[in-house]
Amino acid sequence: MKINYSTFFVFSWLYLQSMKRVIILFLIIVVAGISCKKKQTPLTEEEVITVVKRFDEGWKGKNLSIVDSVLAPAYIYFTQSGGTFNRTNLVETAGSSDYLLNSAERIEYKIKMFENTAVVSTRWIGKGVYKGVDFDENQRCSLTIIKIDNKVQILSEHCTPIKPLNLLH
Repeated sequence: MKINYSTFFVFSWLYLQSMKRVIILFLIIVVAGISCKKKQTPLTEEEVITVVKRFDEGWKGKNLSIVDSVLAPAYIYFTQSGGTFNRTNLVETAGSSDYLLNSAERIEYKIKMFENTAVVSTRWIGKGVYKGVDFDENQRCSLTIIKIDNKVQILSEHCTPIKPLNLLH
């Protein structure tokens, strides 16, 4: 059997040329896929206010899915007495029949931004009943808001009663 080397080289060359095209096409697809990936947009003050208002709407309407949707997985609430509530505790309280919110408003937003994190100072005024005890609160609240993978969430919150100023601090 006689081998025609010129035919072999022609077919080898054509095969290599088609493989180059396949590799180039593959690289184009990979690069296009990477460049089309949704990029993280910076956290804005508007997004911060929106997530806090949505959180408050969830509480007012006893809508657990709304409350849950705006909380970061590692959410923590620092209570006035020095305790903590995790995400599960807070969502359960929001939907509990032990908690009734008659009125609530959040005012005096002051926002400090740092990259995709915001520290928000607000004033929360609310009336209601918790475990059979009436409350009438006027509080200064600090919330930490984060944005990860373009999702804005509340990471933590702490509220302190506003009292008449008797001390220098």
